[in-house]
Amino acid sequence: MPRAKSSTTEAGVDPTAPAGPESGPSAGEIAPAVEAVLLTLGRAVPPSRLGVALGLLAEDADEEETGARAGILTRGQADRLIADAVDGLNEQYERTGRSFRIEQIAGGYRMITRPEFAGVVSAVVKAQQPSKLSKPAVETLAIVAYRQPITRAELEAIRGVSCGEVLKTLMDKRLVTIKGRAEEVGRPILYGTTKQFLDQFGFSSVKDLPTPGEAPVG
Repeated sequence: MPRAKSSTTEAGVDPTAPAGPESGPSAGEIAPAVEAVLLTLGRAVPPSRLGVALGLLAEDADEEETGARAGILTRGQADRLIADAVDGLNEQYERTGRSFRIEQIAGGYRMITRPEFAGVVSAVVKAQQPSKLSKPAVETLAIVAYRQPITRAELEAIRGVSCGEVLKTLMDKRLVTIKGRAEEVGRPILYGTTKQFLDQFGFSSVKDLPTPGEAPVG
């Protein structure tokens, strides 16, 4: 039977274009589900988690997964299919002047507001989040972010004050976590930032942190 003529969906992708195995779904077909998940969760979702939720990946799928079961793709195929769906959604958002788009943040995809709407969103967020990080907490977090993994002694040597309580606060807020122990006398604890830190500050990885010269002042 001849194949139906391809047409483009509102998501900006061809729903009949194959992206993996012949029986697998298209980017256009999974785009609404990807959008629904990202809108609902409101945080960065790794491609692997999206793949499992969409039925593209087995729970234990990895890079070598052959996709032997019907409807299951390899990890690479699923990642490419999801990326195509995201590109299609972003094209649709751009074309229709939406106030948001999907970006890769903290190793996953997240729905974010476009910069021009930052003012109105920030006014609402400030009202909902009265508790801000103190200046000592911000300074400590910055040192951990740039010098990680770092011990408490090294941190206190840089700041010149005790950092125990500040570290506890940052860990309670899940911005800092224990990364292991240093290979030195006493095996002191090493601290580093978390995925929530990347998510909250809009970085895909610590490599995206601005250099001291690029960081905003004041």
